Amino acid sequence: MSLSFFRKLKKALGWEIRNTKPEYDLDSAIYQQLKPFRLPLVLVQIIMMVGTIGYIIIDDFDILDAIYQTGITFTTVGFGEIGEISPAGRIFTITLIIFGFAVFTLSTAILIDAVIKGKLFELYKERNMLYKIARLRKHFVIFHHNEYTAQLAKQFRQNHIPFVVVDPSDDIEQIAKENGYPYFVKEEPYKEDAFLKSHLSSAKGVISLSKNISDNITLIASVRLYEKELGRNNPFLIISNAETQNDKVRLKKLGADKVVAPPSLMAKRVSAMAIRPDMENVLDEFLYKPDTPIDMEEVYVEHDSWLVDRQLREIHLRDRYKVSVIGITEKKGHFIQMPKGNTIIKGDCKLLLVGNQKGIAKAKILVNEKETPEECCK
Repeated sequence: MSLSFFRKLKKALGWEIRNTKPEYDLDSAIYQQLKPFRLPLVLVQIIMMVGTIGYIIIDDFDILDAIYQTGITFTTVGFGEIGEISPAGRIFTITLIIFGFAVFTLSTAILIDAVIKGKLFELYKERNMLYKIARLRKHFVIFHHNEYTAQLAKQFRQNHIPFVVVDPSDDIEQIAKENGYPYFVKEEPYKEDAFLKSHLSSAKGVISLSKNISDNITLIASVRLYEKELGRNNPFLIISNAETQNDKVRLKKLGADKVVAPPSLMAKRVSAMAIRPDMENVLDEFLYKPDTPIDMEEVYVEHDSWLVDRQLREIHLRDRYKVSVIGITEKKGHFIQMPKGNTIIKGDCKLLLVGNQKGIAKAKILVNEKETPEECCK
C-alpha cells in the first residue's frame, strides 16, 4: 500500500525517471561502419611494440626511451636520436621507418575509403535524432510528406503539438529544414522500424496523409496490429485522408478513427464562405487561431459519471467555468441542439461545450467524476 502511494507521489511530483533511450538501436550499424578502423589501429600497436622491444634489445634503451624513439621514428617527425644507436640499431631504425611509412599510407587509405564510402556521419546524425524523439510523449506521428503534411505541421507548431514526420525520401533532411519539421525519420511508413524510430509506443496518435489509398490502408492495418502487440489500454487515434466518399467509408471500416476528404472539406468551406462569409471569419478568428479565447470541444460522458440521469442545470458550468453546453449527441446518434436546463443527461453521450480552453479543461474533469462533487451538493 505504501509502495503504491510513493509511486503515485513520485509521478505527481514529476520525479519518475523516464526511459529516453530509443527503441531502435543503431549501435550495431555504427559498429559495422567502425570495423575498417580496426586494422590501422592494430598495425600501429604492432609497430610500436616491435620498435620498443627492438631498441631495448639492440641498444639497451630504457623502456620509456625506447617508446619515445619508436614513436618519433614511426611518425618520421625528424627529432633525431635520443641516445647512441649502434649500426645494428640504425639498420633497425631504417627498417622501422620503411614499415612505419607503409603502415601509415595503408591506414590513411583505409580511413579515407571508410569515411567516403561509409555512412558513419549519417548514422550518428540519425542516432542523435532518435534520442531526441525518444524524449517525446503524447506526440503525433505523421506518415508521408506532401503539401497536406506541410500545412498540418505549420498548424501543429503554432499550437505547440509535438509531432514526428516519417517519409522514405532520400532528401527528407532537406525537406524537414524547408518545412520546419523538428523531428523526422527516413523510413518506409508501414515497416516496424518506422514505428520504433518514431517512438510510436508513446504517441497519442497516427496521421496518414498519403494521396494513395493503398498506402493509407496498409498503414492503418499495420498500426492496429502493432497496437495489439503493445497491448495498449488506450488505442491510437488514427486520422487519415481520402479522395472519395467510398474510400472514406473503407478506411473507417479498417480502423481509422477520423477520415478527412479534402474535396468534400474544401467544398464545405467554400460553401460557408459563399453563404455566410462573416461566420467564416469568426471561425478563423476564434476556432482555428492558436491561443484563442474561445474554444469548442466534445466531452464524452462515461456511463458511470455522477451526471448520468441528472438535469443539465445541475452542473452549473456557465456559473463556474463560463462554459456553455450548446449540443448533446446521444448514444444512438440523435443530436439535441441548444438543450434546456431540464434536459436529462444519459450515459455514453457527448456534450458539445463552448468556452475558453481552461474552462473546458475543468469542465471535462467535473463531468466525469464518479461521485457527486462537493461543490455540486451545495
